[in-house]
Amino acid sequence: MGEEFRIIGKSLPRFDGPVKVAGESRFLADIDIPDCWVGGVVRSDTPRGLLKGIRTLPAFEETGAVLVTAADIPGENCVAIVRRDYPALAAPDINYATQALALVAAPDRERLARAAAAVEVDIEPLPPIFTVEESEARKELIWGEDNLIDHYRTERGELEKGFAEADMVVEGEWETGLQEQLYLETQGMAAWRSGDGIELLGSMQCPFYVVNAVSVALGLPHEKVTVRQSVTGGAFGGKEDYPSILGVYAALLAWKSGRKVKMIYERSEDLLVSPKRHPSKSRYRMGLTKEGKITALDVDIRLDAGAYTTLSRVVLQRTHLHAAGCYYVPNIRIESRAWATNTPPNGAFRGFGAPQAIFAMERTMDLAAERLGIDPLDIRLLNTIKHGDRFPYGQIMREGNNAEAVLLKAAELSDYRRRRELLSHQGGGRLRRGIGISLGLHGGGFTGSGEEKMGTTAKVTFDGEKFRIYTSSTEMGQGASTVLPMVAAEALGAELEDVLYIEPDSSRTPNTGPTVASRTTMYAGKAVQDACENLKKMIENGGAPLAGKALTEAAKKYLRDNGRAEALGYNIFTDGQSWDEENFTGDAYHGYAWIANAVEIELDMDSYEATPRFAAIAAEVGRAINPMQAKAQLTGGVLQAFGWAHIEDLKVDANGRYTAAHMNAYMAPTTLDTPEWKVELLEDPCPAGCYGAKGLGELPCDAGAAAFVAAIDHAAQIFSHCAPMTGEKIFEAIEKRDNGGE
Repeated sequence: MGEEFRIIGKSLPRFDGPVKVAGESRFLADIDIPDCWVGGVVRSDTPRGLLKGIRTLPAFEETGAVLVTAADIPGENCVAIVRRDYPALAAPDINYATQALALVAAPDRERLARAAAAVEVDIEPLPPIFTVEESEARKELIWGEDNLIDHYRTERGELEKGFAEADMVVEGEWETGLQEQLYLETQGMAAWRSGDGIELLGSMQCPFYVVNAVSVALGLPHEKVTVRQSVTGGAFGGKEDYPSILGVYAALLAWKSGRKVKMIYERSEDLLVSPKRHPSKSRYRMGLTKEGKITALDVDIRLDAGAYTTLSRVVLQRTHLHAAGCYYVPNIRIESRAWATNTPPNGAFRGFGAPQAIFAMERTMDLAAERLGIDPLDIRLLNTIKHGDRFPYGQIMREGNNAEAVLLKAAELSDYRRRRELLSHQGGGRLRRGIGISLGLHGGGFTGSGEEKMGTTAKVTFDGEKFRIYTSSTEMGQGASTVLPMVAAEALGAELEDVLYIEPDSSRTPNTGPTVASRTTMYAGKAVQDACENLKKMIENGGAPLAGKALTEAAKKYLRDNGRAEALGYNIFTDGQSWDEENFTGDAYHGYAWIANAVEIELDMDSYEATPRFAAIAAEVGRAINPMQAKAQLTGGVLQAFGWAHIEDLKVDANGRYTAAHMNAYMAPTTLDTPEWKVELLEDPCPAGCYGAKGLGELPCDAGAAAFVAAIDHAAQIFSHCAPMTGEKIFEAIEKRDNGGE
């Protein structure tokens, strides 16, 4: 990188690390709010029905508690997210078990428990549907006129001609399951009246989402709703939409009671009610030449949305646009649908839709390689999308050949060819090894024209001593409070210690957009960069460029002379991209990040437990603002993908409730499941991103599951069609193989 940057590209420890390690960070549960009541939710045990009535027993009055029902909502009875189909409180339709029916607030937890127990509900049960197949068959109509929450279709080229040109056609059905985000800090929000408005404090990713949702539910203008982020202990997408729901609950209780109200879920409640990764079922039909070149691809993808839209529309869009993975396909049809079921609404989880599609595409590539007798690496290298190729939705690839580059690098880091050959001839025994490889990509930021419409804005001020960054981009453990000051210091020419990241507060912070979709560094960072450059120009006032202490002294003089020193910055696009929302075609993203994973696992043939022993990650990230932090993001996210591939087996029971209500019932990777890592960053700077950065946060979850399952197959000599591929499923596949496929 040479002398191009002073700060960008340095591996710096996270600024919030020491206080968190020392236990000095104050999460919402640690914050004492004087005279604060405790809020709770009365939930349905019925997955589908009609709420006929709610009444309180005499014991309720003895607690002094306050009850909120749908009739008490002063604004709209909805949580405004993507649509307004999600009721804050059921009235009268109940569409999933654990759905909120009423809210209760009391002076303490003991009285809250007694008050909640004294609330009785009268429910008329209706037949529920729990599967995508039942929803698609319209066995019952539970959402809209046809149960179809969203639907996209893409066609390019001549599909039948492509299949006619094929020497072989392979077809596979692929399935992926639920996944829990398992953030360290559970969901939590507090609310209180403030004059004729309301204030909220909580654990969240998207403060302005909460502002909008509370504004709609309380019937207040946005400026009367103030939302502040407390220190947030992890999110992974799970605190994108749910804080809007919990924020509405807390706000309604505070509004009616006139009290300060805090709501923090116990882990069991959090597990049972919070959104998960969407389960998927896919059918891929692929035509290939005998050399392994793809001639045609026909894709059908179905997601289980749960009972309401929440974030299923944006998740399905991401699934649809990533359905062909990192490959050039000349003739293609993609059909994707999200179906309603009587289960808790599914939501965002790192990758949000791309992992489901990429798993199916990568497994199809493995199936094609097996049928053609081609190495899985070679069939991928033959088909990677290259500069000048066109994506299925019409966008032309303007970047370098990054899919090929990361694939070759992962193969090199893992010694893939030699290890695959060696392990293909290993003997029997209890412990067997296998290696798998996969390839993935992720479009940075919102789909289509979403980023242009967002109006991403940042503010930078000088207070007489420090430069302060104001954005709505939250720190949730991913490092925003370190990266954004690095960007600001670089743009200003200031010392890093002279820059402060300010925690989001909607009353002081401009709307930089939500902390989602791998957009913080790439796009919020670009707005911070612009704001700093604007402030620097104001301070220099046409004079010589300033830096360091000279800049600080000039900033002090500017502040004395003008009374304030601040500037706004924006993320403005000049690359001429265009998107046709109606036809869902055009330039979907301003930049793509790329990843290849190679993993070697050890399979215990007695317990059928698969343990990753070595993993190589090659990722092209545009510009690594903080390489050490980027590598940590990659290893953590890939390990999450490995968990989804093998052990995180979450289902719904016969009543539509999740099968895990406590940590003992949900397995997730620990340090004992962590492989030896080799990680290498590749850089192909993106003009639309901050200093060339691309989105990174989602990317690590996109392809790891396919590599892990391929490694299981290599060790066990089976072929798997689902994730998680649990020990039980491995055993069943081996039994089926040994019994001649029966």
